[in-house]
Amino acid sequence: MSNDASRIFAVLIARLIAEPENLSAKIDAARSDMEAGGLRLASAAMLDFCDQTMQLASPDDDVAVMRSALDAHFTPSDGMVCTAEPVVPKVFISDMDSTMIGQECIDELADFAGLKERIAAITERAMQGELDFEAALRERVGLLAGLRESAIDDCLAERIRPMPGARTLVETLKKLGCRTVLVTGGFHHFADPVARELGFEHVVGNRLAVADGKLTGELAGPVVDSAVKKATLLAEIEAAHSGLGTPVTSLATGDGANDIPMLEAATYGIAYHAKPKARSAANGWVDRGDLTSVLRMLGIDEQTWVHG
Repeated sequence: MSNDASRIFAVLIARLIAEPENLSAKIDAARSDMEAGGLRLASAAMLDFCDQTMQLASPDDDVAVMRSALDAHFTPSDGMVCTAEPVVPKVFISDMDSTMIGQECIDELADFAGLKERIAAITERAMQGELDFEAALRERVGLLAGLRESAIDDCLAERIRPMPGARTLVETLKKLGCRTVLVTGGFHHFADPVARELGFEHVVGNRLAVADGKLTGELAGPVVDSAVKKATLLAEIEAAHSGLGTPVTSLATGDGANDIPMLEAATYGIAYHAKPKARSAANGWVDRGDLTSVLRMLGIDEQTWVHG
């Protein structure tokens, strides 16, 4: 079936990037699973303008059945399931640690205090959704009391690196008229320079309290938690709507449990190499590739990307 036909009849659209081997057999197997679950597959074809991306369309609306079939037969993959063909969003909001950068900043900073193993264990449990985020954050920050503030600059220079494709994703979306916001349960000491490097226009994050050149073990100001992340997204959507007067399409990326409300609230919520709870909550996932997979799933021609 042609792409035009899928636009007419589709209730669900899936965009998928997967290993090319045995692709036809995998499609047939996924189709069989979908049909067994009561979901018809109307079409499956590679996008003309993005040859690594396959689009599947169904006239039915059971997202769970489609995702289950895709997960069963295309692993690892990068994908997204939505109710209309994806478009370039007007608002992009992203988590930072383990999403836009490859590290958890507080864990790396803890290494300078000889506490990485202890703090990283707390971080992992918080990102899995096993601990209250704010309590876990305050506990970890408290353990850093007395660490010299200059260790942050050393940590940034020695440890913190962007995820592959991060700058290309941010700058390409900006070029296409999208507002870009970095929102993190981490700290402005890290997020501000990361945002400048990657091209984000605005930053929301926590602030570490400092006195006499050392961390006090406290936070300065309110905590940026999952509720704040979602509220930031909704505020950015409202601001864009006021300027446009039309519905605003949004994109969010994240990896941990504290990103779930933000991922659920976005038009396209993409879980990036994420914890299981975050992946399940999102309508998109990147398990295979880098952050440029998001551009491919949105159908943005590589010729328009800003490489950097």
